[in-house]
Formats: sequence, C-alpha cells, structure tokens
Amino acid sequence: MSQRRLFVTTALPYANGNFHIGHIMEYIQADIWVRFQRMQGHAVNFVGADDAHGAPIMIAAEKAGKTPQQFVADIAAGRKPYLDGFHISFDNWHSTDAPENHQLAQQIYRDLKKAGLISTKTIEQFFDIEKNMFLPDRFIKGQCPKCGAKDQYGDNCEVCGAVYAPTDLINPFSALSGVTPVLKSSEHFFFKLSDPRCVDFLETWTQDGRLQPEVANKVKEWFSVRENADGTKSEGLGDWDISRDAPYFGIEIPDAPGKYFYVWLDAPVGYLASLKNLLDKRGEDYEAYMADPRLEQYHFIGKDIVTFHTLFWPAMLKFSGRKTPDKVFVHGFLTVNNGEKMSKSRGTGLDPLKYLSLGMNPEWLRYYLAAKLNAKNEDIDFNADDFMARVNSDLVGKYINIASRAAGFIAKRFAGRLGDISADGNALLSVLRAQSDTITQLYEFREFAKALREVMLLADRVNAYVDQNKPWELAKQAAMDGRLHDVCTVCIEAFRLLTIYLKPVLPALGAEVEHFLKTGPLCFADADADASLGSGHAIGDYKHLLQRVDIKQLDALFEAPAQEAPAPTAIEKIAPGGEDIAPAITIDDFSKIDLRIAKIVNCEAVEGSTKLLRLTLDVGEGALRNVFSGIASSYKPEDLIGKHTVMVANLAPRKMKFGISEGMVLAASHGDEKAQPGIYVLESGAGATPGMRVR
Repeated sequence: MSQRRLFVTTALPYANGNFHIGHIMEYIQADIWVRFQRMQGHAVNFVGADDAHGAPIMIAAEKAGKTPQQFVADIAAGRKPYLDGFHISFDNWHSTDAPENHQLAQQIYRDLKKAGLISTKTIEQFFDIEKNMFLPDRFIKGQCPKCGAKDQYGDNCEVCGAVYAPTDLINPFSALSGVTPVLKSSEHFFFKLSDPRCVDFLETWTQDGRLQPEVANKVKEWFSVRENADGTKSEGLGDWDISRDAPYFGIEIPDAPGKYFYVWLDAPVGYLASLKNLLDKRGEDYEAYMADPRLEQYHFIGKDIVTFHTLFWPAMLKFSGRKTPDKVFVHGFLTVNNGEKMSKSRGTGLDPLKYLSLGMNPEWLRYYLAAKLNAKNEDIDFNADDFMARVNSDLVGKYINIASRAAGFIAKRFAGRLGDISADGNALLSVLRAQSDTITQLYEFREFAKALREVMLLADRVNAYVDQNKPWELAKQAAMDGRLHDVCTVCIEAFRLLTIYLKPVLPALGAEVEHFLKTGPLCFADADADASLGSGHAIGDYKHLLQRVDIKQLDALFEAPAQEAPAPTAIEKIAPGGEDIAPAITIDDFSKIDLRIAKIVNCEAVEGSTKLLRLTLDVGEGALRNVFSGIASSYKPEDLIGKHTVMVANLAPRKMKFGISEGMVLAASHGDEKAQPGIYVLESGAGATPGMRVR
C-alpha cells in the first residue's frame, strides 16, 4: 500500500472557556482515526486551534478587565492539561488571531472578490441603544422565522438548523440589555452564495459521497424552495453576510476601514493557518504541500455546525482556487446518564479535568467512547454503570486477563522466554490474524464500536482457549512443561495481536505493552504471521497494566446526592406562614447560596403549561438567562416585565419539558396554598441593579 498524505482537523473551540467533555469526545474520535492511519504507515498532519474572534470574546474580555488578546491567551494556556491528559496527538495547536490566519483570510477574500463573488449593500442592522453598539448575531435573540422555535440566536436556529439574518427574527431583543433593538443602516459585505456557480458546485459537492448519507440528505433540503412554519418560503441558498462593524475583535477587511470579517469566515481558515504554522516551523513549503494531488483533507465536526462546513467553507475554498475537503465527518452530541445534552454554558455534564484529578485512567474514557462511536451523526450517552461494566469486563476481565494468566509462568518457569507454538495454538492465532483486514476497514470508516466488538470477540476466543487448557493446572502436572510453555506463548502472542488492534484507542497502554514485550512500536503490519515474536524471544517482567474502575471514583465524578436535613432542634418554631422553620444552618451554609438582583427583561406564557411563565433575566453577566417559574396563577406576563427581583444564581440548571431553567426566582406563598392562595414574587428596593448580591 502506498503512503497516503492526510490533513486532519477538528472543529475549533471558541476561546471563551475551558474544554468540556463534548470537545474531548470529538478530539478522541479524531485522534483514534489519526493514530490508526499512522499505524498504517501514512503521513498525517493533525492540527487544531482556538477560535479567537468575535464580539462575545470582546465583551467577555472587557468584563474581565483584559484585552481580547490577553483573554484568549489565558484560555489557550489552559488547553495543554486536557490534550495531554487524554493522549490527544495534535501536531500543532494555534489561534485564529495568529498572523497566518490574518494573511490567509484576507487573501481568500481577495480571491473571492476577484472571482466576482463579493458584493456590498446597505442593510438595516440591529442596534442596542443602551449599549450604543451594533449587535452581533449571537447577542440578538428571538423566535426562529423558519420553525417558530423561541429563544433562538440571531444567526442560526439550534432547533431546525436554519440560517438567517438577525432581522428575520420574530420579537427580537438584545441579549446584552434586554431592550428591543432598533434598526440602523450600515454597509455590509456579502459572499454571493446564491451565484449559480456556487449553487451548481455545492449541489454536486454535498451529494457526491463526501458527507454521511443522513447529513447529505439534510443539506439537500437547503437548496430547494419550501414553505416554513410561519407561512414564509425559503428560496434556496442566499448570500452570506461576511462583515461586521466596529467595535469588533477580528480580522479587518482589506480596504474597508471599520469593517471586520464575521468570525465564521476566518474561523475555518484557521485550519489552514494552523497547518501553515506547523509546516513553517518544520521548514516545509505550505503551498507545495497543499498543491500535492495526493493530499487528502478531512474535518471532524459536530452536527451543530454542519451549515458552515458543508456550504460556506467548501464554496470559499473552491472559488478562491483552493482544495476542498475530501470528507466532512459529522458526529452527534454526548449526553450523560439521563440523556441530557452536554452544555458548558448550562453547567451540565462531566468535567474532564475533574475526571483526571480523581485518578481516573484517561484510556478508560477513550475505550468507552470508542465502544459507542460509529460513522453516523448519532448522539451517544455516557452511562456511569455501563462505563464501569465495559471497562472492567472488556479491558481488564478479557484483554488484560490474557497477559496476567500467562506472563508469570513464562517468567518463573521459562526464564522469561517464549517457546514453540503447536498446531492448536497456531490455529487460534490464525483466527486472530484473519480479522486484521476487517478491523482495519472498520477503523478506516470510523466504525469504532464495531471494531472493538470484533476485538473483544477475539479476546473471548483466547480466554476460552486458556480455560480449556488451564495453565494453572498444567503447572502442577509432571512432564507438562512443554505444553505449559506452548499455551502461555500462545497467550502472549495473542495478547500482542489484540494490543495492535486496540492501540489506536489505547496508545499509552499500547506503549506499556511494547515495553513489556520488548518490541518496537507496533503497527498493523505486525499482525502478519511473519512478524510474530518467535520462539526464544525474551519478554520483560510483567506488572499489572490496568486497574479496574472503582465505584467511589464514579460517585465522586458526579454530584453527590443532597444531604439529609439534620434532626429538628429545640429552637425551631412554627412559622406564621403555615410551615415549620427549617432546621438551623450555619453562615457557611448560607454563603453557598448566591442570591442576585435580576431584572425581568421579558416574560411570556409557556405554551402547553398552565402553571409556568418563562422569565428572561438580566443578572449583570453580559448575557441573559431563562428561568421557568410556576407563578402563572398569580401574574400576567406583562405585569412582571421591567421589575427587579431576587434569584438563586448558582442553582444547577435543570432540564424541563419546555427547556432549560437556569436558576430560580424567589417568591413567597402560604404553607397551605388552598386555604390562602397567592404567590408573591420578591422585589428589590429602589437603587438595586442587576448583578448585585443579596447578603
């Protein structure tokens, strides 16, 4: 097989926070595929970068009292423990604010302009009169004009995936101040995605096998005229607004003072910039590398950013005279235990650094995720019980068990050297070797779950061989040393073959096995019979290679159940409100509750509920929160808008039927609501402003 040249990327994380477990899942998936390709002898450049631009970064930096550059640098400084901790083998990690990205983004723009695909027109844009600035798309919220979903951002809908202009939103409001924005005129630059050249190209490119079938079918819908939920019609691809007005942290548009590229234009260019930075450091020619007809370009992304990677990005590359991706691999979301979507902004999920700090083996997680990943964009769930069962049963009980049952006898009885293998042993090993092509194909097509299932079926066959021959019994029998040596040698050779098949998933464990077996780095070619260790090969001293998952670690990983209230004390009295005073707490207990003044900037009834109101709250964070409150029996939505109330700001978000509730508004009611009905939302005194802490 001739060596392939592969350029592989993952989606660029936005540089406004630490990695969450969804990032780690994507990086592990790509890393497994990259390691597999390298074990096949192929040349891979695997790069990533921080997505560093945009108004949210600018606003967050201002709030933190930092420049955007320093804010992004501080975030970037925290990436290494995650990547190293989970054995993720990026060749380079860069930033979209790097010089290479400025140069490449501006040149791509010039090339698109030369191709006649850039136009300008004056548009009406939302302006926040309180903040005195044009509002970025992600800081405008409202109702999706396509499917009608509420509380959607100004650039795309997280429910139906539609892309639209912020001015298309129904009932828009500023996510910064809560005010209804006004329209102001501004000249904007557009990439003419509706040009027949782009449409013709994309209709072919998206349907020629570069995308998974389910993704290609979804993308196909965006080319056709269709009626939306609100009665309007979508007319296929529209032109893409690629500019934003100052103030904006980003890359300036050439010859257009005060105009910047929209972050989604320069973000994917960051793939090329990170590659160029890597090749420059090596002294390699970037232009020659990209011009090589053998080069294959692959992107691993989540299903929430399909639009940008299957329409805008390939069209930008094609019509600027550059290579388009060979494949875009789309994966689903990672949920945890109860099927809840991971979200760092909502505080749900599993903390990767906490996982590592508890001493949990990163390769447990790599194996567990791989055992669930396939080539489709399906969501997968992290289930704690299933996690422990799979790791303990598969990795320890089946795989590691093979080496531990044989290595001691090799060391003690045969001076650490392997022996000859008889016919039945060779027959078993032939079965293991015969599966190499199948497992290779499954890795190639990202069917990791199926690949690992095949490996564990092979491990079952080896363990059946061990149970049939019982080396512990052979060791007790006179004149059976030859058979004992034979059986244990078969086990070690089988363990080596299984390690080859598992090494893309378990690179650190693979390296330990290589040290134990005294081999060089194992690759898939070593599954061939000619690459066997052979009689007389000396192996090292066996040390236990993998611990089992401890239930205590899993308990610590997730939030502990609420403590039971202490027994009532003598000082408790019956309150006039019809309820006992709660058990006494300390000042430390109270300090754990973060009470804040919140302005109710919007309030609306919840369709399908007679009890709930949806409150949109400004808590002084620079973004708004949604809180569902069961107060509809006592308040009309319009009665609450503009009031200042008190909320529990650090209450863990809760997934409800109607959406995520991000806190709790405080209200008073009688203990016997039937006898004395009425709910009374707490209001703050004059002068209190959003974000003030209630002490």
